[in-house]
Amino acid sequence: MACAGCGTGAEGKPAGCKDNGGCSSGGCNRLNVFDWLANIPLSDSLAPFDIIEVTFNNGSRKDFFRNVTRQLFEKGEMIAVEGVSGFDVGTVSLTGELVKLQMKKRRVEDTPEVKKVLRRATTDDLQRMNDNKSREKDALIRSRAIARNLGLEMKLAEVEIQADGRKATFFYTADDRVDFRELIKVYAGEFRAKVEMRQIGARQEAGKVGGIGSCGRELCCSTWLSDFKSVNTTAARYQNLSINQAKLSGQCGRLKCCLNYELDTYLDALKGFPDDADSIETANGVATLQKRDIFKCLMWYSYSGSNKQYPLTISRAKEISQLNKQGIKPDDLKAVEIVTTSSKVKETDLGFADVVGQISLKSLEKTSQKRKQKDRDRQKQGGEQKSASKQEQRSANKGEGRPDKAPQKGGRPEQKGARPEQKGPRPEQKGPRPEQKPRQENRLPQKQQGQQHGQAPGNKPRQDQQRRPPRNKPRNNNNNNNNSNPPA
Repeated sequence: MACAGCGTGAEGKPAGCKDNGGCSSGGCNRLNVFDWLANIPLSDSLAPFDIIEVTFNNGSRKDFFRNVTRQLFEKGEMIAVEGVSGFDVGTVSLTGELVKLQMKKRRVEDTPEVKKVLRRATTDDLQRMNDNKSREKDALIRSRAIARNLGLEMKLAEVEIQADGRKATFFYTADDRVDFRELIKVYAGEFRAKVEMRQIGARQEAGKVGGIGSCGRELCCSTWLSDFKSVNTTAARYQNLSINQAKLSGQCGRLKCCLNYELDTYLDALKGFPDDADSIETANGVATLQKRDIFKCLMWYSYSGSNKQYPLTISRAKEISQLNKQGIKPDDLKAVEIVTTSSKVKETDLGFADVVGQISLKSLEKTSQKRKQKDRDRQKQGGEQKSASKQEQRSANKGEGRPDKAPQKGGRPEQKGARPEQKGPRPEQKGPRPEQKPRQENRLPQKQQGQQHGQAPGNKPRQDQQRRPPRNKPRNNNNNNNNSNPPA
């Protein structure tokens, strides 16, 4: 079965990668092997090897099956093979002569007990396999709950159900021995299948779960690493790494597998260093070896009671060791002067200057300043327009004789030449106009008071309109009588 990135085309072949499953995308080819003998023609007298390698569960498990159907299967095809009391569906991962080497590597013998290939997987086989695979997540959750209720000290990592649903394999990790005889009975009644319990290590569990390592890449055990070798702290000491358990441990809680990747290179480089120069004697005392630098071919020594370290070349360390064997103590170690990177830059003109943190963004600053200046100019123009419109309105109000205080009771007469858009009486204004500031109550000239309380100049008053009396004067019905004569 192809990975999610490739998809599955006709007859179970990957549709996207065109490499029959070897798309190097991670999970689908973790246990695959490149068949470099696939295109080599065989003579007529030699028959092709009749055992093929089949991968199950998206590359997490593989097994060998004998091809008794005499059909030619290509890499990436889905086939049905013998299972436990039924059949199982897997993907062809390797065919031909290279299968012999894989069987020898995995210590599998070519015996008659090797299971057989039944047929190419049909549509019904694939549909049945997908239905049973969709049950695995729910089965894992349910199986963990059952194990917790029984009080067993174990951790279930994965559940694999056979394509026909007649067998379920439970992968678990445990520190001590677990008595799961009662657990198997409960599982068999719960899942209606034959139960197989298989214990795995912490590294295999991390490979099944997956994750991102401290290097920023996907875990090696979940992508390409298939066999796990023992790792100890000696590998870290050979590589001059600090013995820090937190940094040297992976997500599985064990030492990282990558500690073994460069170990052979370090061992080959350390062959040129002397083995009998762990401690050397000089006139100043005994110097003890602290570390070896295989990249610079230096050996670092320090005197007892001193924290200062002296780098020596390999030839100088061998020379002092030979002198000590003859009973001679040299006056000085003649340590090598280490030139730092900063001093190299000062002495050598590299032709460029380090301008990190010195680059100014004046172009962006000018753009922002121009934008701000445009906004200010726009605001000034808007303010000038508002002030001009307010001044025009004020002058228009003065010329038209518009009342500033209270409106007339009888309504405002129509003004023919003032504002043509207002035909009816103007509604009362309770306060000042929003664009005009409220005017203070000042004493107006008599002429303006007459204009204010009367009609606007140029307009004749109506006959039925009465003139309002001036302010601050008592209202009398008869204007000709005196104050001494009271009203009737």
